[in-house]
Amino acid sequence: MSFHERFSQLARDLGFIGVGFCRAGPPPFLGEYNRWVDAGKYGEMEWLRKHRELKADPGNVLEHCASVITLAYPYGPEKPRTSEGFTAARYSRPLEPDYHGSIKATARPLLGLISKEYPGQRSRICVDSAPLLERGFAWAAGVGFIGKNNMLIIPEHGSYLFLAEVVTTASFPIPASKEMVTMCGPCRRCVDACPTGALEGPFSLDAGKCLSYLTVEKKGPVDRETGKRMRNCFFGCDVCQEVCPFNRDAGKMVECLPPVGTLLHMGRQSFETRFGKTAFARAGLEKMKSNIRAMAQDAFPQTP
Repeated sequence: MSFHERFSQLARDLGFIGVGFCRAGPPPFLGEYNRWVDAGKYGEMEWLRKHRELKADPGNVLEHCASVITLAYPYGPEKPRTSEGFTAARYSRPLEPDYHGSIKATARPLLGLISKEYPGQRSRICVDSAPLLERGFAWAAGVGFIGKNNMLIIPEHGSYLFLAEVVTTASFPIPASKEMVTMCGPCRRCVDACPTGALEGPFSLDAGKCLSYLTVEKKGPVDRETGKRMRNCFFGCDVCQEVCPFNRDAGKMVECLPPVGTLLHMGRQSFETRFGKTAFARAGLEKMKSNIRAMAQDAFPQTP
């Protein structure tokens, strides 16, 4: 069995649903990414502009990087909700630790396999926060295709997944792979369903209008009009994925969030105890409360 076959088998045993290999080098879609940044479509996420030169070469993440291995890890189709039906994006997984650390821990045995096969070589696991154009490398490695909603889609699974990369100085034979042609066809459900028009067209996103950005990354409260467009989801947005034909069971929900009244009256210590290690910690308590107020101002106008 070859190295990449042993690696892929171990990755799947660990729970990863997609594995792909490619040589380190300038990532696909780098030109498109730079034009997107130049157009100012990144909202207030200034690090995307400041770090874009780093994204041009995986060697900026790991010196002398020779290979990039992409991993895809699934998250469930069940949407977290409160007893009243207020929801959060699926990736938030409010009963589990934040995915950045948990996926790194899950992937760590893979580094041991590389060290055993290629002694003396250095490797690093990256999950979302390193300056890598993840979806481009995933596409180049044949893991999936890029949908019109800009998500990586694995045809037999959909887009409810996290991406991680193992960047390594080890140089090994790269198995033949074929970049997947986009399988969206004439479908434009994601574009038509986007609540704020952030998907301005196929493959064209203005992040500054996106509810995922506005309810998590953007500092300060969202306005009343945006609150109306949030419908019943106070953290993130899944609409462009929910309408995608490649995703199944979009209507499934699981009651795993406290009632809205409890969330709105929650103190910092309680928030830290309940959500401090989850994805909710990124937005923080006050952002979460302000999102709920904006979404349901008439119901909770005076809540402290």
